[in-house]
Amino acid sequence: MLQSAIHPDHQARHIAVKSIAKQAGALALDYFLRRDVLTIEAKANPQDVVSIADRNVETLIREQIAVAFPDDGIMGEEHAPVPTKTGYTWIIDPIDGTSPFVMGLPDWCVSIAVHDGEKTIASAIDTPRARDFYHGVKGGGAWLNDQQIFVDPVRGVKDGLIGMGANYRIPEHYIVTFTQRLMSARGMFYRNGSGALMLAYVAAGRLAGYFEPHINAWDCLAAILLIEEAGGYVMPYAEHGDLTKGDAILAAAPGAKDDLLAMADGLKLPL
Repeated sequence: MLQSAIHPDHQARHIAVKSIAKQAGALALDYFLRRDVLTIEAKANPQDVVSIADRNVETLIREQIAVAFPDDGIMGEEHAPVPTKTGYTWIIDPIDGTSPFVMGLPDWCVSIAVHDGEKTIASAIDTPRARDFYHGVKGGGAWLNDQQIFVDPVRGVKDGLIGMGANYRIPEHYIVTFTQRLMSARGMFYRNGSGALMLAYVAAGRLAGYFEPHINAWDCLAAILLIEEAGGYVMPYAEHGDLTKGDAILAAAPGAKDDLLAMADGLKLPL
């Protein structure tokens, strides 16, 4: 990584986000191994859950940010936002994939992005059960376990896997239509319950693409940077400028981009 080519503010936050994500991942894993005693609550419905682990992991992350960059803003899934005084905002999902987490499945991660008001400039995603650690910095590449990663240079819809996101907030016909289009093109879909993790798979060349009609910022901003730094395409996200509203996301390796854009046509959920 050419550290000299990276903005000093970005470099400092990249170092910090890696350290904080690893600490958060360790705490989340400790809760995971004791999940039979966790307090679990439903949010909007029984499929949308939160645990004491989510809240306490986010608290840890916030405390570490406050020490390292006390004037930076914070936007997290579980607690109230903190306004920025520097222009930088940390966007946190303490456990993306809470449902797999509470069910004892490995498909969850800690996802943290640092945003400068226009784009993500540093990020980290820790997957403690898989022992995979993704991180990236604007202009400095994307990395998995200290090896630089790139999107799949060859595979497309027909010979690669396509991740897709679905939840109760998305009308059924959006998901059904996209799935039908994908299957008609001889494609195969993949879903594990964590949008952040599936998007990281695109960056690492494990998936050829990913589509979700609506996704929250804390579920995707960390991975968007990874994909772009790994040479992939990401449809412009939150062009309306309000990250709190979320947006549709489409990410792809070069061989899947055109086909996925066609399949997703008309399926972006209105805000």
